[in-house]
Amino acid sequence: MRHILHVDMNAFFASCHQAENPAWRGKPLLVAGDPKKRHGIVLTASYEARKYGVKTAIPVWQAKKLCPHGIFVPPDHSLYLSYAEKILEIMRTYTPLVEPFSIDEAWLDVTGSVRLFGPAPEIGRMLQQQILREVKIPCSVGLAPNKFLAKMASERQKPNGFTVIMPADVKKVLWPLPVEEMVGVGRKLAPALKEMGVETIGQLASMPKHLLTARFGVMGEILRNLANGEDDSPVDPHALDTVKSIGHSVTLPRDLCNPEDIARVLLDLSERVGRRLRHGGYSARTVTLTVKDQNFVSTTRSRTLPEPTILTETIYETALSIYRTHYEPWRKVRLLGVSVSNLQERGEGRQLALWSGNEEKLARLTEAADALRDRFGDYILRRASLYSDENTD
Repeated sequence: MRHILHVDMNAFFASCHQAENPAWRGKPLLVAGDPKKRHGIVLTASYEARKYGVKTAIPVWQAKKLCPHGIFVPPDHSLYLSYAEKILEIMRTYTPLVEPFSIDEAWLDVTGSVRLFGPAPEIGRMLQQQILREVKIPCSVGLAPNKFLAKMASERQKPNGFTVIMPADVKKVLWPLPVEEMVGVGRKLAPALKEMGVETIGQLASMPKHLLTARFGVMGEILRNLANGEDDSPVDPHALDTVKSIGHSVTLPRDLCNPEDIARVLLDLSERVGRRLRHGGYSARTVTLTVKDQNFVSTTRSRTLPEPTILTETIYETALSIYRTHYEPWRKVRLLGVSVSNLQERGEGRQLALWSGNEEKLARLTEAADALRDRFGDYILRRASLYSDENTD
């Protein structure tokens, strides 16, 4: 059995500022856009500020009413990257198998580390305490035999929580939970599931597979497997390389050749990659598509854009174009992966043509959506095109 840790930094942006400035520790601190601009929003708030009702993605003017004595600071992506690197260095002292999921969370496979450091729960607690002691950043840790359950575990207690979920716990611990609390569902997808009579994670786990795939395509089958605690995806230390590339891949629960299903999976992957890209403070010029077919033959194709981008739409459209250009529609697909490379820090080499007009508005809208997902989960906002035709009128 594998031993997988999921480590989630608590209120990471705010915690970085508090770690950097000891005078701000224990005080309500809000990382936000320019309060003079009405479109400025709160990106994150310390737990001290949350006690006053401050939430991610609310307008700055509203946050000032709720917490007038709060400390408002602008975002500093170089600071966050610096702290993220320090935390990753600590994690890699326990295992080389560290997969960053975003700038403030990562999975660790410590299966091979127990002989050096002791039982997996001890490793998790040592890691949590070391990060707090050396970097002054609190985190929640989940321990489980796979990545999905580990992430569900880390969500159970915040801040500074430590939770273990084993396969035998799934029925008792996870199944009674509202379906919107499941990683991969959130409050946006939940209403569609509830229309099908799915109120809890347990009901999703027992829902007939054909009904879910008819409504949501291949993503319905993936969600059902996760609800049953099934996830065999490995911890990939190269999934998010902040220096060279940012990527995400998924092994499909069945071979696909339906172009609409493939397009939906590519959009979901592009959404995840785009969010990581923006969280890391980067833009990218090269998009790469990886396809593994039913014969386990893996091929990759890349395309370099004329200008760097942070937009999910651009990543998706490029990946889809690569697929349509290089892969036969009848070819069955087992794995899909989308990554971006040729990275540069945001603002470096920024072209006015790229950020003018509608694209600049779309960039702001995208970052506001990211803030909502940070607060409420990846699926609080769900693109309509990720649903199958049966889910639209």
